[in-house]
Amino acid sequence: MSGIYIHIPFCKQACHYCDFHFSTSMKNKEAMVLALAKEIGMRKNEFGNEFVETIYFGGGTPSILPIDDIQLLIDMVYENFDVADNPEITLEANPDDLSDERIRELANSPINRLSIGIQSFFEEDLKMMNRAHNSWEAKHCLEEARKYFDNISIDLIYGIPGMSNEKWKQNIANALSFGVPHISSYALTVEPKTALKKLIETGKIAAPKDETAQEHFVILTEMLAKNGFVHYELSNFGKQNYFSRNNTAYWLGKKYMGIGPSAHSYDGVSRSWNVANNSLYLKSIGEDKIPNETEVLSVNDRYNEYVMTGLRTIWGVSLAKVQDDFGGIFSNHLAAESAKYIREGFLKIEHNTLKITDKGKFLTDGIASDLFLVNL
Repeated sequence: MSGIYIHIPFCKQACHYCDFHFSTSMKNKEAMVLALAKEIGMRKNEFGNEFVETIYFGGGTPSILPIDDIQLLIDMVYENFDVADNPEITLEANPDDLSDERIRELANSPINRLSIGIQSFFEEDLKMMNRAHNSWEAKHCLEEARKYFDNISIDLIYGIPGMSNEKWKQNIANALSFGVPHISSYALTVEPKTALKKLIETGKIAAPKDETAQEHFVILTEMLAKNGFVHYELSNFGKQNYFSRNNTAYWLGKKYMGIGPSAHSYDGVSRSWNVANNSLYLKSIGEDKIPNETEVLSVNDRYNEYVMTGLRTIWGVSLAKVQDDFGGIFSNHLAAESAKYIREGFLKIEHNTLKITDKGKFLTDGIASDLFLVNL
């Protein structure tokens, strides 16, 4: 089983924290949709006989697209690939795009999962992040979407400067009040070349604090666990049967294809990525060329990625798989480097699988990087 990710590189405005590839100019939107459709056709042989199980519209802001454009791209996937019965088809959406009429349109399309970028239910947070929606739109779109969609995920950001623990609890409580079965939540991070970094450097916004983010993370995990959510990946919480099938495939090392500028693909051996430039992408596709670079992953790279993704999930790192797929050098390295973290209670071994403990969760990425094998 494989997945197809389609990157829609347009946004109404730039969120202060975002470093994803997008443009706020819509002048090439029609040309871009046709180019995305063409790339899907150009790559129809890459999956062989495998079924496509998930189609994911990410971005940018895919909900900017008219329903006919979304339908065209879905149709192109069906024309060029074998699609499994009942695929998960996700659309990332912003609340300001989700009018009542728009939600009904989407409900009548093949889209069966919405991932809504709420980020916060508080007006002052949304303004600080330069989000295009307001608090009323955040709540209203969820009320309406729940009438038509069963499978809804929302994004929330924690560790916002000045956000008290009580306010963060209220954000989570607001999310739970709508009965959504999936929540993705991320710490506010300061990326290079973003407006947020500049605002912090000029003293207009306080820098996020790790201690605040850690407190919010603990509150998040505890509140969601009490409400029946499974913390199945470091940033993702889902009710049973509502885990993101698209993202789970990434973490379990399945193949995926990225369509559009800046999109990444993985075939089990190599990784490729399209140019992160709309004009160059359009020019290349117009010349019947896919504008990508490819990197064949070394054994080291594949081991490191398996450790990183495995520790971030409830499925952990299979010690038998490390031995079978990578050999004794890697197996011995993992055993030696993980020993201190097991002693300190940050890692545990269950059923021959190395897993992060509750105590270690907030530190997962740092612990994983300490288990990497850098040079062989």
